[in-house]
Amino acid sequence: MTGLKTVAFHTLGCKLNFSETSSISRLMENEGFEKRPFDSLADIYVINTCSVTENADKECRYLVRQIQRKSPESFVVITGCYAQLKPKEIAEIPGVDLVLGAAEKFNMAAHIRELVKGDSTKICSCDIDQVNDFHDSYSYNDRTRAFLKVQDGCDYQCSFCTIPMARGKSRSDSLSHVLENVKSLAGKGIQEIVLTGVNLGDFGNTEPGSKKKTEDFLELAKSLDKLKEIPRFRISSIEPNLLNNDIIDLVANSDRFMPHFHIPLQSGSNKILSLMRRRYMRELYADRVSRIKTLMPHASVGADVIVGFPGETDEDFKETLNFLHSLEVSYLHVFTYSERENTRAVEMKPVVPVSVRNERNKILRNLSFQKLQYFTSLHSGQTRKVLFERSRDKNLMEGFTDNYIKVAAPYQQEWVNKIVEWKL
Repeated sequence: MTGLKTVAFHTLGCKLNFSETSSISRLMENEGFEKRPFDSLADIYVINTCSVTENADKECRYLVRQIQRKSPESFVVITGCYAQLKPKEIAEIPGVDLVLGAAEKFNMAAHIRELVKGDSTKICSCDIDQVNDFHDSYSYNDRTRAFLKVQDGCDYQCSFCTIPMARGKSRSDSLSHVLENVKSLAGKGIQEIVLTGVNLGDFGNTEPGSKKKTEDFLELAKSLDKLKEIPRFRISSIEPNLLNNDIIDLVANSDRFMPHFHIPLQSGSNKILSLMRRRYMRELYADRVSRIKTLMPHASVGADVIVGFPGETDEDFKETLNFLHSLEVSYLHVFTYSERENTRAVEMKPVVPVSVRNERNKILRNLSFQKLQYFTSLHSGQTRKVLFERSRDKNLMEGFTDNYIKVAAPYQQEWVNKIVEWKL
């Protein structure tokens, strides 16, 4: 393996995965590997997988087949959530050489150096209960925004979710080390940092033998708000039961934390929320959104919603639809429920037909489009601060306002990586 020098990465799933892929790629470059685009020829291809939906699993298989056709002598490495959950299943995919579970993905270079083409697929995985270390990561490349992981894992046991089995127990970086990473990113010219985690609001580690946290997310936010090196912070996603009034108030009074919240809802029916084993009812969710919009009428609020959960009747879905209509949310991320092995939900009855799930998804995506159009129209004619970055189209640049309205404009080099007053 000593002659193999080039490596290409592809990421499936969430912003957290992107931050980890970026950090793994830097570790590989430090080990002497040269990073290549994924659509070019490389000695090694790494796919960092997700397993939130069935499509992520299918896409992983599709990508391996693509690599096999393009470069059959190259090595294929699979890591990420899918690799932790189903390592043997992945090892049976023709062309896969190495499967790395949650504990080994940051030791990738050492494992790759031991590979021999033609050997049987090597699996390096362990029981998820043994995964206790926190590995910090961030992505930035040539972008103006960085995704900074400050928390990993989850102690919640939602009945539909495989994430605790894929990422382990909740654990966090230390506040002091987060601040070091932020200052390092500031030195690279980053203008905005998006804080990411599996259960971000659960930030903070507990004292040995105690359930008491030594630090929490509010303390982290307060510390970051005092830093002058970074002009913008954004909270990627936070559970409604962990988004307390103090955090909302801090954002409302901050010049650095952007007026943008993404708060998973999953269902507007209390019956379904109970079946999902969520830790709140719809009334608490409505209260959180109401407080945000009262203090920050211009704030953007996004929501995750799952349709077609087992037992969701037409009446339950109508309740969710009406609830979302009544809420001042700006956009929705809509997920069609898919059965995941080893979850409580997979045993629940009655099962909602796939055709009904898809129809409900379409209805909520249409509502999301209407919500986003309406929210954007409210700000038409206003001047807001936009952080511009390069677009894939060389003639354009793109950016987001403080309250997460996407803007495209003709390319001007002097505005890239700059915060510009922009009339919408």
